[in-house]
Amino acid sequence: MIITGASSGIGEACAFEFAKRGANVVLAARQYVKLCELTQQISDRYKVKCLAVQTDVSVEEDCKQLIQQTISTFGQVDILINNAGISMRALFKGLDLEVLKKVMDINFWGTVYCTKYALDELLNRGGSVVGVSSIAGFKGLPGRTGYSASKFAINGFFESLRTENLKNNLHVMVACPGFTASNIRNVALNNSAQPQGESSMDEGKMMSSEEVAKRIVDGVVKRKRLLVMTGQGKLTVTLQKFMPAFLDKLVYNHFKKEKDALIR
Repeated sequence: MIITGASSGIGEACAFEFAKRGANVVLAARQYVKLCELTQQISDRYKVKCLAVQTDVSVEEDCKQLIQQTISTFGQVDILINNAGISMRALFKGLDLEVLKKVMDINFWGTVYCTKYALDELLNRGGSVVGVSSIAGFKGLPGRTGYSASKFAINGFFESLRTENLKNNLHVMVACPGFTASNIRNVALNNSAQPQGESSMDEGKMMSSEEVAKRIVDGVVKRKRLLVMTGQGKLTVTLQKFMPAFLDKLVYNHFKKEKDALIR
């Protein structure tokens, strides 16, 4: 199985959780040294086979090589977890469009590239492909135009892929964590496409990456189609369907309370 964005956060936690349950794992990310350290830890702890592949998912050829190297090493791909992602925090009016391009290249196109090159193997084995999306893929969030757009795109991509392969035994799952304690907000892009360096939210009140990983692995085992992981997330999805204007106000009021708020 393959996990992108495996050097930290949800991806790292997924690698440990899948290995704990006996899976051989391929860890993909740009930080090759960190990946090698993690593969050593995982193989020592759980006695499974691990492979580190340096991958920039925004580069199509990297994604192709990731899949080919996995097949060369293990002979198959059963599960693909498209987890690699980046966030942003800037109002659309004042941002450099490079911000949206970077976010879409990593979040959306990275998912498309990896899924494209793994698809034949996944179809042959009745495997699972997972997109780690977000509640921001159901409700656009202020200051996150590019992030929300990328997650809406991922949701639509996997909805179409699932329907196309309804008779092919391909398991397609969209996983939507709520706010998760990780470094994603620290490296979120500001209006000039540079990491903002500091989280604007209280990380201590968020779900842990380990808990998210457990739910993703359980979802793969049960071949779920959608995971919305928090009560706040489920409420957001419901209100977006039935009371979208009311939800606009709730979301606005929530985000104007964040640290160094972008909206007043």
